[in-house]
Amino acid sequence: MEEKLKIGLLGLGVVGSGVPEILIAHQEKIRQVTGMDLVVEKAFVRDVEVESKKALAAEFDIQLTASIDEILDDPEISIVVELMGKIEPAKTYISQALAKGKHVVTANKDLLAQHGGELVALAQKHHCDLYYEASVAGGIPILRTIANSLAADDITNVLGIVNGTTNYMLTQMVTHAKSYQEALDEAQALGFAESDPTNDVDGIDAAYKMIILSQFAFGMNIGMEQVSVKGIRGLSLEDVTMAKQLGYEIKLIGASQKTGDSIHVEVSPMLVPNSHPLASVSNEFNAVFIESSGVGESMYYGPGAGAKPTATSVVSDLITIAKNIRLKTTGHMFNAYRHETHLTGDEEIFSKYYLSLEVPDERGQFLQLAEIMNQADVSFDQVVQQKSDGKTARVIVITHTTSKKKLDEVLTKINEKTSFSLENTMKVLGE
Repeated sequence: MEEKLKIGLLGLGVVGSGVPEILIAHQEKIRQVTGMDLVVEKAFVRDVEVESKKALAAEFDIQLTASIDEILDDPEISIVVELMGKIEPAKTYISQALAKGKHVVTANKDLLAQHGGELVALAQKHHCDLYYEASVAGGIPILRTIANSLAADDITNVLGIVNGTTNYMLTQMVTHAKSYQEALDEAQALGFAESDPTNDVDGIDAAYKMIILSQFAFGMNIGMEQVSVKGIRGLSLEDVTMAKQLGYEIKLIGASQKTGDSIHVEVSPMLVPNSHPLASVSNEFNAVFIESSGVGESMYYGPGAGAKPTATSVVSDLITIAKNIRLKTTGHMFNAYRHETHLTGDEEIFSKYYLSLEVPDERGQFLQLAEIMNQADVSFDQVVQQKSDGKTARVIVITHTTSKKKLDEVLTKINEKTSFSLENTMKVLGE
């Protein structure tokens, strides 16, 4: 039995510095669970002369290096933890580490969503462990829960608020009536949003996480081109206010739903009924809501980012690998569930839908809209005139449950055959 398990850390930033802190703070507990001490031996950084990095290295007794080879070629380092982010050079470094027989832990959702299959195959080839619990929902142990605790269950639906930036922004818009831009400016000032918020506000970050969640829940590998992605960029305060008046919260929802043997994966702002557990998830917090045949409904809630929550998930992966090494059971996939990928057709995707329209404030306009919807076999659930300036009126429509195919027929005819301006279209989450 190894007495000391040495770790090489790639990146010593916010999350990276949390890993040695947790390992030291919980050393005795980890030793009892794994039978060995887990120690960060070296950390790869771009510049070893940066004072903040030198201070951290001194505090945690870590050797700093600007040479990746000093970690990859060190026979005493058994595990490499990648916390650099972005695709490259992270992909190259992880691939090299696995090829050299080193186990890997990463929190890199972008990389896993786009190249996870390749890295998993490489880990299998070299009988290495590859774990990435921290890649989805930060400190919430959702991947391990799906892979282990729900392994005996049949999951039918996964709904996630998995981007803290947009959830914070939407909370500010709902609670304090702030505009989209005001909410974004505040999120950036508080450090919840990057200077370039594209990945967050356009739904890309959430889509990467839903790809990973879909792999675990349904065993199907999908690419970004197979995910319907719409973010909250430019979402109007009028829509947020109207949704609230109608008894809903607007949330950026990642949804992966199984119909028969096929799935549909999307990310989009949706109207969530106040009675739904996801409606109460506010500010930067994340939550994943799962429907399954055995357990029924369950929700997993917590911080989706931050140094300690994310580092805790990383250390959890390290402990798993340490136990595997001790038991000589390394080389098994984090998620071994595999199923042939089938995508659900638009005619089998059903929901209520919210439409906001600017229409000429003239007689006969509502009749024209009703005829278009009737032709597509789509019916009204609610119709509200939100405001009028005498020339145009803002009209809100919520449909009865219909297929995405029929809704698309309605939207096409509105755009092609009317003078209406279609401001927004959103799903209404089932109650």
